[in-house]
Amino acid sequence: MTQNLDFKRNTAVGLDLGWVNSLKVNRNAADRRAASLANRRTVKKEYQAAWLIRAVQCMDLTTLGGDDTPGRVERLCMKAMRPLRADLMQALGLESLTTGAVCVYHEMIEPAGKILKGRLPIAAVSTAFPAGLSSLETKLREIELSVAAGATEIDIVITRQHVLTGNWQALYDEMLAYRKACGDAHVKAILATGDLVTLDNVAKASWVCMMAGADFIKTSTGKEGVNATIPVSLVMVRAIREYYEQTGFMVGYKPAGGVSTAKSALQYLTVMKEELGNEWLQPHLFRIGASSLMTDIERQLEHYVTGAYSAAHRHAQP
Repeated sequence: MTQNLDFKRNTAVGLDLGWVNSLKVNRNAADRRAASLANRRTVKKEYQAAWLIRAVQCMDLTTLGGDDTPGRVERLCMKAMRPLRADLMQALGLESLTTGAVCVYHEMIEPAGKILKGRLPIAAVSTAFPAGLSSLETKLREIELSVAAGATEIDIVITRQHVLTGNWQALYDEMLAYRKACGDAHVKAILATGDLVTLDNVAKASWVCMMAGADFIKTSTGKEGVNATIPVSLVMVRAIREYYEQTGFMVGYKPAGGVSTAKSALQYLTVMKEELGNEWLQPHLFRIGASSLMTDIERQLEHYVTGAYSAAHRHAQP
């Protein structure tokens, strides 16, 4: 995984309720800017291939099904370490390529570790994913067990009721406890933005989680009715930009849920480049949570190499 040696992890900076309560988002302006970002940049040929390769490098290849098995996770990990066929790699001039990480449930950390052997990060979803409605004690213990099992990144879910009732102190305290329980493991805060009702709530939840030490803020569990969207992403990445300007800490961003086509991946890469710059187009600051996205990216890259699209079933699935 590409890593900036000067990069410093986010630490808790204290909850500024005055700032949080003052946050307002102009929905119409956000929608207009999001539409502009989604449609203005078109990349073709070798430029599109390069952007799609970067999307692979920033992908959290994910399986979060109730029917997950060790065998499925092992295949996922092998795909993560070698996401493209050898002939495509050679044609693209690539000697090596991996995804940013794999993302699994706690029970699948051990089989993932047996395959990855520390070569890629293991992200584990935690804190009663996806609803987050267990006791705080239970959720903290779940984090500790996942870290002990070998997870190097923890994707936590916030308690949505704290946002919906405006209890920012409770959200801050909860996130602070999660950050402490993670220890050296990086923590991604899943806001479940589809449940938060307004963009104002998305902005405020983003800020509170960052103030409490979140290393990443993430849109969704993938289980909500509405998951990652460009307007929500715009609000979150602008919060990241302003947080960096005020504190000096660079927080990562992860859209998840519904990012299933190469076109949609390019849209999120565009948002990051336009709003945050090239430095945020690295795996330690940008991830895409995805499962089926890899297939479409492979098809697009094969079209670039051969001039023809292949059927989706020709590409290996984890």
